[in-house]
Parts: sequence; C-alpha cells; structure tokens
Amino acid sequence: MSEDFSKGKRGSVVPSDPNKVRITIRLDADIINHFKAQVNNAGGGNYQTLINEALREHIQAHNESLEIILRKIIRDELKLIKVA
Repeated sequence: MSEDFSKGKRGSVVPSDPNKVRITIRLDADIINHFKAQVNNAGGGNYQTLINEALREHIQAHNESLEIILRKIIRDELKLIKVA
C-alpha cells in the first residue's frame, strides 16, 4: 500500500466561499457549546455557520433607523388605544 502524494495539493478539498474571511477569535466555552449543541440536536451542520447567522440577525435587528423604530412603537400604541 504505497500511495504517491508527490503531486498532491495542500488545502481544503472544497474551495471556501470567497465572501468568507478566515479569522481567529476567542469566544467563551459556553457560547461555543451552545452552538455545537444546536448543531448536534439538528442532526448535523456547522456551528460556525450558526454563529455567523446569529451575528447577522443581531446586526439586522439593531440596524433599523430610529424613525422606523418610533413608527412601530407609535403604531402599536395606537392599536392599544383603539382596543381600550
């Protein structure tokens, strides 16, 4: 069983997404364990993708303009006044 790897290439078998950037980050163990448990409970997946999605959702939720937020609050309050 002699394998010849002299023409082998280093790196991943599947090329990475060009929109992704490789970084090194230190996160609390309980955060990592939470996302790994979600992947495990779902039967597979990638915990890093879940972290990416959570960060994206957080940014989108907190990126609304003050005007949009105030309009939502006023609409909700007006609905409550009409019901009462």
